[in-house]
Amino acid sequence: MFRFCTMKTRLGCLSKKSDSYNDFSEFLPPAHETTARCLKLSTDEVVRWSESFDHLLSHKYGLAAFRTFLKSEFSDENIEFWMACEEYKKIKSSTKLVSKANKIFKEFIEVQSPREVNIDYRTREKTKQILADPSPTSFDEVQGKIYSLMEKDSYPRFLRSKMYQDMVNRAHAQGQRRSV
Repeated sequence: MFRFCTMKTRLGCLSKKSDSYNDFSEFLPPAHETTARCLKLSTDEVVRWSESFDHLLSHKYGLAAFRTFLKSEFSDENIEFWMACEEYKKIKSSTKLVSKANKIFKEFIEVQSPREVNIDYRTREKTKQILADPSPTSFDEVQGKIYSLMEKDSYPRFLRSKMYQDMVNRAHAQGQRRSV
């Protein structure tokens, strides 16, 4: 079994801007760690992240690992935008919807925004028009484009990365030690 310890202690590095692969070491528990507070994650689960991008994003630790990888490449704006859109879709209050839509637009879509995502002019303008009367689906088109971009570009890089390969190897090694 591959072990992930408490979110607070082991995933604390996710809240910081990571500038190297070494930062991810905080995410990986020591091989000797055996505390009952740790969540067990099987080798199969870590390997399953490579089966589909959807599976990676739908798994709490898969998403955390992918975010960490993107932060290490200074390219986390796409996953952060995607996650903001997922949260946006859950908003029920029309007042909060307007406020959150404006915040997402200013942070990710507006030209020269702090975390501008790479979208074409037509999509940017269409989104701007849609946001005149926001709905839970206002960002669907642009979110879909960003998802496709991550799936075709970032996800394959993640799977080839030393970070992911180390996770698979470590999970596999820990699994073998347990069965001996």
